[in-house]
This record gives sequence, C-alpha cells and structure tokens, in this order.
Amino acid sequence: MSLPADLVAPAQTRPAGWAAELVARIRLHFILKTVGITAFIWVFFIGYFWVLRHPAYPVTLMPLTALDRAVPFQPVMLWPYLTLWFYVGIVAALTPSFRQLIVHGAWAAALCVAGLAIFYFWPTAVPPRAFDASGYAGFALLQGVDAPGNACPSMHVAVAVFTAIGLHSLLRGIGAPRWLRLLNVAWCAAIVYSTLATKQHVALDAVAGVLLGATFALFSLRWRPGGWSADAVGTGAADIIRRQ
Repeated sequence: MSLPADLVAPAQTRPAGWAAELVARIRLHFILKTVGITAFIWVFFIGYFWVLRHPAYPVTLMPLTALDRAVPFQPVMLWPYLTLWFYVGIVAALTPSFRQLIVHGAWAAALCVAGLAIFYFWPTAVPPRAFDASGYAGFALLQGVDAPGNACPSMHVAVAVFTAIGLHSLLRGIGAPRWLRLLNVAWCAAIVYSTLATKQHVALDAVAGVLLGATFALFSLRWRPGGWSADAVGTGAADIIRRQ
C-alpha cells in the first residue's frame, strides 16, 4: 500500500537524494571539468610567476604580529596546505550545468586577476624564516613553487575562502547534511591555518586573503543566474543524466 503523497518526502530531501545528485554532478561534463580545472591552475601559475619576477614597484616586507609569533612552525601542516589544489576544483566539479561552470570559472578568474593586480602594483613578501625549512619533507619543493613573494593578500587563503563559501551554498542547495557542510568549513579553516603554520604567510596576509575571497564569493552568489540549480528549472544533474 502506498503512502499518501503528503507523507512522502520530496526526492531532494531523502538521505540518498543529495548523494545521488553529487555523484551525478561529478559525472556531468567530467572530462571537460577535469581538463578545465587543470588548465585554469596552470594559467594562474604562469601569471603568478610573471608578476613575481616583474613587479612594478619595490617589494615591501610584511610585518609580523603577535599571532605570527604565537603560531609555531608545524611541518605537518604542509599536507592541508597542499590540499588546496584539490579543494579549489570541488565547486567546479559539482556545477550542475555547463552554463554554471562558465559562470563559476569567470568569477574565479576575476578573483585571481584582482589578486595578481595587487601583487603587481603592491608587491609584498614575508620576512625570511629564522630557520632553514628545506630539511623538512616537501618544503624544498614548496619554496621553489610557492615563493615567499606575492604575499599579501594570500591567494591561498583567498581561493580557499572563495571555494568554501561557494561550496557551502551549493551543499545547502542540494540538501546535503549538516556534517558535510561542517566538514567544508573545517577543511577551509585547516588550509587558512596552514598558511601560518608553514610560515608561508603572515597573519596580515591571511586576513587580507579572507576579505578578498569572501568579497568575490558573496558577489558571485548574488549575481549567479539561477543560483546553483540546473539550467532546466527543477531538474537536477541526476535527472539530466537519467534522461540521456
């Protein structure tokens, strides 16, 4: 015997509904998203290193604060630091349509261009470490890839915050459970903290990064056509794939 219609939970609120939607969104345009995310990161690094080598003005050293002195060097925090390069692709991977993928990419590009413009006209660097970190696993490579220049705002923090806000909105939109949204917040917080614990950035860099990332994230949510829904009103990625 079937239950009355008003007692049956809508598909999007059933426990399996949000998970199925996440899997379907990952499958949607998977190759395009994978190639696009990888290319986006490479293009950003090309711009990052060009600006690092061709600043318009002399480099300013960022001052240390009490927080910088209170946070010790923690080599183990290199691992959450490196997870940013996976974390940043999650929102793009979960976009419900090609149109939303382009919109998200445009806002992410605008954030990166703004950060690089700041680096070009106001080049900054973190003070030299009082110790040699290259003896720790991974730090010699990190210092070669992520130089101490282009410090403020921390683009590591800015992109993490931009991703966290967008992902929070996306998860709420598909009815994901609270624990998954808290995991998103914790991941972002770990990345932000790791920039201080690895001594790649100082506290002022992180604060500026939070402000920059949050600003672009909030604007992107305000001017994102259709929110995080699919182009077809009321149709999720899971429904789109089932119909293909």
